[in-house]
Amino acid sequence: MILIFLGPPGAGKGTQARRISEKYRIPQLSTGDMLRAAVASGSPIGQQAKTVMDAGHLVSDEIVAGIVAERIEQEDCASGFLLDGFPRTLAQAEMLDRILADQDRHIDVVLALNVDDKALIDRLKTRVKETLAAGKEVRSDDNVETFSKRLEVYQAQTAPLVPFYAQKGLLREIDGMQPIEAVAREIDDVLGHSGTAQ
Repeated sequence: MILIFLGPPGAGKGTQARRISEKYRIPQLSTGDMLRAAVASGSPIGQQAKTVMDAGHLVSDEIVAGIVAERIEQEDCASGFLLDGFPRTLAQAEMLDRILADQDRHIDVVLALNVDDKALIDRLKTRVKETLAAGKEVRSDDNVETFSKRLEVYQAQTAPLVPFYAQKGLLREIDGMQPIEAVAREIDDVLGHSGTAQ
């Protein structure tokens, strides 16, 4: 089962992705983790990424796609995987299609977690309040201004993937405004009915 998870920052993708990974016994692949692992492995693509990052630049789509291609050929991805944070753009989505076609594989389902922007900002404010109340330090990026910018980037770059995958008949929209357990049940329902569950 090959899954892609889409949704704005703060929508709860991480929580649900971990649960899916455990329940369906497929690795959750996040771009950041794959990037760090590739650099640590010293593979040719990892060395390329390290050179770019050491120079203070963003890693190109081609390098990220190369790292994904290398990672999904590993043994633990043989029965499937969940991509979290890739693709982020239409260009990356097209690269992923080519990578999978080369490996004679295909995406089974794309889950899009829908959450209202205002609700996301309210969630952030609540998280900050709870963190402060617990006497803990608030993350530097946990402020409304930074978060609003991240939402804008998501809407501009990643949201166009929703109609892209809908046209392919792969998109399943999930109501992310529900409690965590209700979201989990809706996801399980989708995975069971799409014939992807093993």
